Amino acid sequence: MVVSLKQQKLMVVAMGLILVAAAAAVPRTQSHAAQQEREAAKAIRQNGKHDNAPLLVAQAPTRVAVVKPQKGGIARSTTQPGTMESFDFADLYAKVSGYVQEQSVDIGDMVSAGDVLVKIDAPEFDEALHEAEAAQAQAEAQVTQMKARVNTAEAEFDGAQSNIVLVEADLGKAESYLKFREIQYERVTELYKLKSIDERLVDEKHEQRDSAQAALNSARAAILSAKSQAIAAKARIASAQADVVDAQAKVRLAKSHVSRAQVFVNYTKIVSPYNGVVTRRSFHVGDFIRAADQGGAVPLLTVARTDVMRVIVQVPDRDVPYTNVGDTAFVEMDSLAGEKFPGKVSRFSNSEDRLTRTMRVEIDLKNPKNRLRDGMYGRVTIDLDHGAADAMTVPSSAVFLDRKSNKKSVFVVKNSKAHRTAVEIGQDDGKSVEILSGLSLEDHVIRQPPAELAEGAPVEIERAPEKTAARNADQG
Repeated sequence: MVVSLKQQKLMVVAMGLILVAAAAAVPRTQSHAAQQEREAAKAIRQNGKHDNAPLLVAQAPTRVAVVKPQKGGIARSTTQPGTMESFDFADLYAKVSGYVQEQSVDIGDMVSAGDVLVKIDAPEFDEALHEAEAAQAQAEAQVTQMKARVNTAEAEFDGAQSNIVLVEADLGKAESYLKFREIQYERVTELYKLKSIDERLVDEKHEQRDSAQAALNSARAAILSAKSQAIAAKARIASAQADVVDAQAKVRLAKSHVSRAQVFVNYTKIVSPYNGVVTRRSFHVGDFIRAADQGGAVPLLTVARTDVMRVIVQVPDRDVPYTNVGDTAFVEMDSLAGEKFPGKVSRFSNSEDRLTRTMRVEIDLKNPKNRLRDGMYGRVTIDLDHGAADAMTVPSSAVFLDRKSNKKSVFVVKNSKAHRTAVEIGQDDGKSVEILSGLSLEDHVIRQPPAELAEGAPVEIERAPEKTAARNADQG
């Protein structure tokens, strides 16, 4: 049977109306509608369609679920196993050998910094201290003696200086007296030349002048002697002062010996380095212990600081770049189920272990009630990154790789059609993806686009089931 071109057009229009009515009556997927279109086209061809006749089949819109981008980026966090450790702990060894005389603590006892925990009986160190103290007292007495010698030498020097002044005054008198006798001698000599006096008087005055000259020479010698005595006295001062310095050095040496002896006496007392708890005891009263440098390899006690605890976390390589001091953390211990202990990252090693490819991170937790114990384990969640403030998120299922442009893209519904839109993405946690650019908050993004959805294809937005249920509940 030959079908005219007009009849073919009427059949195509009728078939299109039938397909539209069927799409409105029964929800179908795009693949089902495409299959029906292909079957309709095949039926038309079998009914005598010319090769050059146009095929006009109406495409039914694809029903899709859409979401609007959510403002804000993806908060990155990591949850890893954590181990509780004491903030500090110290193995306390003996520095001196001896018998345990007293031990006032046992395991589990709370101690404070400076508390005497163990006393060791070592009387030889007490005697060495007494000997050193006696030597120090002797050296200090020698300093006092040397200072007295300095005072004596200074007094002698002052006396020599005074004597110089005295003999210099005598020298002046001797010079004046000599001048007086010379004048007398000259007068007598003139009188003798005039035959006015006897020669014996001249001889007498000559003798007196010579005596005055001798007195002057004696005064000059006395000055030299006094100055020599002053120089000697000054030298004795310097010698006495050097003796004082030597005696003071001996005092310092004696004090050093006392301090050293006192250190060894102090070593007979084992004290707590900080507030904490005794976690180990190795000896009892009466036991003989050896100093650590004499073969004592076992500590007497172990004290752990417990007012603050460390939580050790090994952060994997993928989270290392985002870990910083001050990041918020929450600690959950298996033995304290249901409790979360807030804290912050206090420090990290800044280096990964080459075997495990993890980085050591420590979180400090205050422990005022002593509920956190060394060795506890659990989980630690660290908030690493709050995401880009100017980013937005869409479901991970909405993003796909466009084969043509080789870019990450999404389908956006505009005017009831699907439009492929390239986007720049950030973090992807498997549920949501950060969109850094390419979308706005008002866009309708197809949540899970079908594989055969093409650019410009007609789509119909379907209501979200949860919204429909909520609306029905409100109407009820």
